[in-house]
Amino acid sequence: MTSCLEWLECSRCGAAVSLEAAGVCACGGILLARYRLDEAGRTMTRASIASRGPTMWRYAEVLPGSDDPVTLGEGMTPLLRLRFIERELGAQAIWLKDEALEPTGSFKARGMAPAITMARNAGARRVALPSAGNAGSAAAAYAALAGLAVDLFLPADTPEPFFLEAAAFGARVHRIAGDIGACGRAMRAHPDAGRWTDLSTFREPYRCEGKKTLGYEIAEQLGWTLPDAIVYPAGGGTGLVGMWKAFAEMESLGLVPKGPRPRMIAVQAEGCAPIAGAFASGAAEPAAVTAPFTYACGLRVPAPLAGSLVLAAVHASNGCAIAVSDREMARGQVDLARGEGVFACPEGGATLAAARALLAAGLLLPSERIVLFNTATGLKVPSIPGLSTS
Repeated sequence: MTSCLEWLECSRCGAAVSLEAAGVCACGGILLARYRLDEAGRTMTRASIASRGPTMWRYAEVLPGSDDPVTLGEGMTPLLRLRFIERELGAQAIWLKDEALEPTGSFKARGMAPAITMARNAGARRVALPSAGNAGSAAAAYAALAGLAVDLFLPADTPEPFFLEAAAFGARVHRIAGDIGACGRAMRAHPDAGRWTDLSTFREPYRCEGKKTLGYEIAEQLGWTLPDAIVYPAGGGTGLVGMWKAFAEMESLGLVPKGPRPRMIAVQAEGCAPIAGAFASGAAEPAAVTAPFTYACGLRVPAPLAGSLVLAAVHASNGCAIAVSDREMARGQVDLARGEGVFACPEGGATLAAARALLAAGLLLPSERIVLFNTATGLKVPSIPGLSTS
């Protein structure tokens, strides 16, 4: 199995850019990987995929660096039918894509595997990124496997398990006062900024490629059909943008029929909802949130670089963006744990909270096939608002 990666394309101006390009396009647009899909389709069939190993690298033709990936076996996580939640909400078919089973306990493993692979292949010896927690953990793990040094810039109030995890992998951690935006600014102002490869969200093109395999897996796990709606917690939005990209690729490859794609629903926290705010106002670009607050670290992203791409996918799919309160997402965590045996992260609880609200409002229909996301284990966040341990 060989990657059919061909070039990078600017999402804004459409310019073709070499695979060695770093950062964003000269126009400021985000770079997306493009493939020789006609060639990929000759070997990437439903039957051939079914015969391959149970990792995300089974989609090798449309992944960067798949000839020799840095891998911990990421991908092919369970798609769990939520029978108790269905009965409670009066819905016919709700699944949970449970990414807690990934290496380092989150969906960030998917993005970091190809990102670190391509950095290593380009000769990098050192990488860096700002993180709310799980991305840093995944970067530290894959960098350790690849023999690369890694610098992580984390908000000082990030839950302590993330610092412990990063230290165990040998990462150099910088505790920064402020949110992930402040971490990014501190990283770019650091004296060593020119000496490492920047793996920030959408400032390199390959994390998105790993995340898009969520879309391939959902389709394959549903018998190469697509659900009616996907409810996804959008901080930086990489997974939502990646899945939307995957649906187009799968149509070109003949893996799914051309037709209606899932409605993409972006879920944010009320205390940090730039994408939901832009959706509500009709803006094409989200405005930065000045004082973000939520216990869901992965949703505390005040100025997502790819906010316009997230909104474009939401609008193109006839989806929506919704904000839920910390109290509602905490209830979602507890309901998933007690009803389905899944200890979800706050972001996972947020998707259940959003589905509950949208079904009640008639914006999701009980007859629709709905996929929710749990993006990480709940074990790294030390408390759930309103839940007593005594």
